Amino acid sequence: MRSSDLFRLSTGAVLAYRLRSMLTILGILVGIGSVVLLTSIGEGVRVFVLNEFTQFGTNLIAVVPGKTETFGISGATISTVRPLTIDDLESLRKLDNVVTAVPVVQGNASVEFGSRARRTIVLGVNSGVPETWKMPVGSGRFLPEDSMRASRSYAVLGSKLRDELFGNSNPLGQRIRVGGDRYRVIGVMASKGQMLGFDLDDTIFIPIDKTLEMFNREGLMEIDILYEAGTSVERLSDNIRRTLISRHGDEDFTLITQDKMLDVLGSILDILTLGVAAIGGISLLVGAVGILTIMTISVTERTSEVGLLRALGAKRGHILQLFLGEAVVLSVTGGLLGVIAAIILAWILQLFLPALPVAIAWQYVGIALALALVIGLLTGIVPALRAAGMQPLEALRTE
Repeated sequence: MRSSDLFRLSTGAVLAYRLRSMLTILGILVGIGSVVLLTSIGEGVRVFVLNEFTQFGTNLIAVVPGKTETFGISGATISTVRPLTIDDLESLRKLDNVVTAVPVVQGNASVEFGSRARRTIVLGVNSGVPETWKMPVGSGRFLPEDSMRASRSYAVLGSKLRDELFGNSNPLGQRIRVGGDRYRVIGVMASKGQMLGFDLDDTIFIPIDKTLEMFNREGLMEIDILYEAGTSVERLSDNIRRTLISRHGDEDFTLITQDKMLDVLGSILDILTLGVAAIGGISLLVGAVGILTIMTISVTERTSEVGLLRALGAKRGHILQLFLGEAVVLSVTGGLLGVIAAIILAWILQLFLPALPVAIAWQYVGIALALALVIGLLTGIVPALRAAGMQPLEALRTE
C-alpha cells in the first residue's frame, strides 16, 4: 500500500466519523495544551527568578557570618562566632582579582523631610554599591570614598522614596532625618524595580558606620565582593577563606558564590517545571484513554470493512498500518492544535496579566508533539493488531 493511499484512507476514516474524531482530538488538544501552557509558566518563573538574581551581576561572592553547615556542635558555642567587621572587609579588598567589596547592614527607620515622613529600608554601605550591585545613580552622586569609621552624614535616596518625600522638587542638598539623625541628600538612584518582592527603589543608602551606630550592631550582616571577569571562583574563594580564618581563628562564616546559587535555583526551578508538566500529563493520559477507546470501537464497527479489504487482497500489515495511521492522525492533529492553543493562551496571559511570567519552553513543545505521536502509536497498536488478526470470511459474515 502506497503512503499516499494510507494517508488518504486514514484521514478519510477520521472525517467519516467527525463528532467522534473531534471529541478524541479535543482530549489530546487539552492534554498537550495543558503540558505546553503549564511548562511555559514554569519556564517563565525560572527565567524571572534567575534574572532577578543576576540583575546585580554575576561576578559576586557574598560572605555572611556564621556557618550554615552543622557538625553536631553544642549550641553554647554559637556565641563565640566573631562578627564580620570593617577590618575584615579591608583585608578582603586587598586580595588579588578583587575589584571592590561592599559592607551591608540593613534595618528599618523613619525618614523625615519637613512635615513628610516615611518608614523605609535603610542600607548601610560604602561607595562601591553602583559598581558592585550594578545600580546606577539617577542624579547627583553616590556616597564618597570616606573612611568607613568616620564618614560624613550623607544619604542617597531610592527613586520611590524621593517621590514620597520631595514630590517634583529637587532633593539634592536638602537636609533630612533618618532615625533621628540629620543627613544631607547628595544623590538619587535610578529606578531599579523589585527583586522577589523587595522594593529596591523604596530605600535609603547611608554610610556603614552610621548604620552600625543607628542599629547598635557590632558587626556586618554581609560583605559582597565583586571580582574581575575570568577569575577562578574556586581559587578566589579559597583565598577569602584563608584570609578570614587567619583573622577569626576558625571558619565561622559562609561563602555564597553566584554560580552555586544559580545552580541550586536552576535545579529547584527545573523540578518545578517538571512538576507542572506532570500535572498537565494527567490530562494527556485522559486523552490517550480516549484514543484507545475510540479506536477499539472503530475496529468493532468496521469489522466488515476489514473483511472486504482482506478479501480484495489487503495484507495484515496493510490493515495494521491503516488503523495505526488513523490513531496517529488523531493524536498528531490534537497535538498540533493543542500547541497552537497553548501559544495563543500564553500570549493572552502576557497581554492581560503582565506580572505573570510566561515563556514558551520550546523543548517541552517538541516533547509534547513527540508524546502525541507516541500516544497515537501506543493506543492504536492493540486495536490495530486486533483488526489485522481478523479472518476475511469471519469479518465479512458480520455484515
